[in-house]
Amino acid sequence: MTSTWLMAGRWWRLQAGVCLYSTGTVMLTHTCTHAGTARSLTCPTCCRFPRAGTHSHRLSWVLVWKRGYFRMVPGPFKFPNFPHFTLFCTGRGGNQKTKILGCDRVKLMESLVVGDIAELRPNQGTLSLFTNEAGGIEDDLIVTSTSEGYLYVVSNAGCWDKDLALMQGKVRELQNMGSDVSLEVVDNALLALQGPTATQVLQAGVADDLRKLPFMTSAVMEVFGVSGCRVTRCGYTGEDGVEISVPAAAAVRLAAALLENPEVKLAGLAARDSLRLEAGLCLYGSDIDEHTTPVEGSLSWTLDAEDLQQAEVGSTASLRPGARGKRRRAAMDFPGASVIIAQLKGKVQRRRVGLTCEGAPVRAHSPILNMEGTVIGTVTSGCPSPCLKKNVAMGYVPSEYSRPGTPLLVEVRRKQQMAVVSKMPFVTTNYYTLK
Repeated sequence: MTSTWLMAGRWWRLQAGVCLYSTGTVMLTHTCTHAGTARSLTCPTCCRFPRAGTHSHRLSWVLVWKRGYFRMVPGPFKFPNFPHFTLFCTGRGGNQKTKILGCDRVKLMESLVVGDIAELRPNQGTLSLFTNEAGGIEDDLIVTSTSEGYLYVVSNAGCWDKDLALMQGKVRELQNMGSDVSLEVVDNALLALQGPTATQVLQAGVADDLRKLPFMTSAVMEVFGVSGCRVTRCGYTGEDGVEISVPAAAAVRLAAALLENPEVKLAGLAARDSLRLEAGLCLYGSDIDEHTTPVEGSLSWTLDAEDLQQAEVGSTASLRPGARGKRRRAAMDFPGASVIIAQLKGKVQRRRVGLTCEGAPVRAHSPILNMEGTVIGTVTSGCPSPCLKKNVAMGYVPSEYSRPGTPLLVEVRRKQQMAVVSKMPFVTTNYYTLK
């Protein structure tokens, strides 16, 4: 499964690239006879399948490699001085799509996730969480209630085996009880077109009026001649944009059509990672995992904890489709509810926080210390922020150290440097909503 990302506007990065690697799913190499400079992030001539006989959605991109990243000139840059779009290829780190069908589809999904799925309007989506009985997060996912009468689920490819087993097990359980529910795996690729002018360029290839498609809503439409595409106004960058779920057989054709626009360029995971971090968005496996509860991860808003939302760390509350009340919390009918609700009502021992600091960039696994030099936590994500011209990071600290403005220390290369607990998002998000 391959996910591709297109980005635009203010956030061209020094880190506009992905690490060099080769897998059975996607191959990236540093040699290209068609692209002559480091400014050429892609060579359309070299866009091809990895080898004969592989599935059509296994794209192969040859990119220009330069000192560990695919670099342009020093940033940050502001629209409209630089290209509007960049295509990101994430290989096996993409997303998987599933349809949940039947009259009891909401019952199934709400037995697995913390979110209020029943209140979603047609073609509206929400970010939610698979949780375990200990309250830990098994994965984060987007659930859309489609007008076609099924739930459309997009989850992380890295968690695909356990996510699929979880959903299939619950399907069998409910079917044995006489429920009307089934599951269908969707063989689609994902193209993510992100940036301030993303929908303006996409509009040229669709008949639907994208001005009527607000954040976290979707519609099925033809895109540049490819039918059966589900276009969702969302993304993993903090910017306006869309994700296009495209039939696998047409993925290369649609990607090539997008790349025909001279403003569309490939870029990689490092650029996308700096964007999601500036937006305060979690990366599963780094910032949240099966041992992290939604409350510890500052994701209580996924339980519609409206009264706690103002105290939350991070910008992901923007992903909630609107106030839902307290039905899920009152029902306590999701995995780990007893642990999670108790944390909501009481005091949690640790919390995810944002950090800003000067000096050397802070990376994952760096120790976080109090001002007395005692280790109190660990960084889970970190990178330089070209927009802010300082380093940003996320990590977990005891609750007493989680207030914005709290001075702390981080250890980088065995040296201590100052850090400050900071509100997230670090850079203001630009999600598109109807006025």
